[in-house]
Amino acid sequence: MSESLRFEVFTSEGSPAAAALPGDGELDALAGEALVARGALLERRCAGADFLGWLDLPLAAEDWIEDVLSLSLDLVAEVDHLVVAGIGGSYLGARAVLKALSAPGPRGGRVVLDQAGWEPVGPEIHFAGHDLSGAALDDLLRRLHGNTFAVNVISKSGTTLETAAAFRVLREELVKRHGTEADDYIIATTDPDRGALRAMARARGWRSFPIPPDVGGRFSVLSPVGLVPLAAAGLDVTALLDGARSMRERFLAEPESPVAAAAQLLADPVLHYAALRQHLRRSGKAVEVLACFEPALAALGDWWAQLFGESEGKGGQGLFPARVAYTTDLHSLGQYLQDGPRHLFETFLHVEHPAPGPILAAGGGERDGLDNLAGMNLAEINRAAERGTMTAHDAGGVPVLRVSVARADESGLGELIWFFEAACAVSALMQGVNPFDQPGVEAYKAEMRRLLER
Repeated sequence: MSESLRFEVFTSEGSPAAAALPGDGELDALAGEALVARGALLERRCAGADFLGWLDLPLAAEDWIEDVLSLSLDLVAEVDHLVVAGIGGSYLGARAVLKALSAPGPRGGRVVLDQAGWEPVGPEIHFAGHDLSGAALDDLLRRLHGNTFAVNVISKSGTTLETAAAFRVLREELVKRHGTEADDYIIATTDPDRGALRAMARARGWRSFPIPPDVGGRFSVLSPVGLVPLAAAGLDVTALLDGARSMRERFLAEPESPVAAAAQLLADPVLHYAALRQHLRRSGKAVEVLACFEPALAALGDWWAQLFGESEGKGGQGLFPARVAYTTDLHSLGQYLQDGPRHLFETFLHVEHPAPGPILAAGGGERDGLDNLAGMNLAEINRAAERGTMTAHDAGGVPVLRVSVARADESGLGELIWFFEAACAVSALMQGVNPFDQPGVEAYKAEMRRLLER
């Protein structure tokens, strides 16, 4: 079995959900569309072509990786905690990877543990600046009391309200603790040349990293936006980039000999997923549900939802990106998914080789109904729950797709990140919208600014 990312259609011929999938003639047309979108991306002639820097981030990261790793070693020596201040794409990708590969920290953040699973290998990571809750920021300050911390503030402009407000509070706390040396505890990730935050970083001498001007926030996790906090925590960002690079090479590869468009589509997981999403949308589906059976991957759904929601939700179009964590959510949303309106489809995130977990012991006469599971580990039981859920939902009329990675490690997550970014770009172009702008986001900001004028 291949150790690289795979995409597959779980729904089969004869299934109640199969009618929603494309027939042979439709697949040929979809393949042609998907290949046109791919060509527009690679030739830099699509809508939003000024923001295609993410395509090459797995390679471009070589420009920063040495400085990123050097900073991570400095932070291990200097502080117990790192607060990442950012919103949207400035934190969701890093948080997704971190939650998948770390443990809860003693002060409410996340820590990456050593191979023995006991000691943190880097500072505890916290996230702030992604809401305007005073209670949440007060709670963070209480948890940081008596502990050294640094702040990694992430913003292209430096004027995003949520992030700027939290950073001002955190910076004031650093000044209280360190006086004129407070600047030593600030790392700015921002536009390389312009903006309020870049001007402050220059004036104060903060350590800083660039956000490439041709990379939008929701596509930026493989830039210093994500690499700085992930490396600081102690994760293997080189392996993360290797996984993304592998996925990029697959997408860029051309067939060795001429093949039919449909065959090229089926051989490329990015094109196959993007094309099926658009077919299902055109067929009347309004919601895509991203489902996982590993709780550690649930935060990846938050990043995925922003990626697809901001890229495709335009002009009255777009699939609504919903996310669920099974089996937990089967006990809250399972009835709706099984027997509610058939306006949705599911994409499952599958891990081929999960951690096995504890083995269920034989019972001592208890009547808990688990005697037949004695000797099985939790991963085996979870795998059966996953298969059973996919089968049941398919039989209930929900088209079921699946994205599989070998392991939920840095390399596997790198593959997933680049896969979803590329699929999102192709899918949005097939939909006929610019994948890289977000004009609707400005509406709430304008109203908020008006209300705050004084």
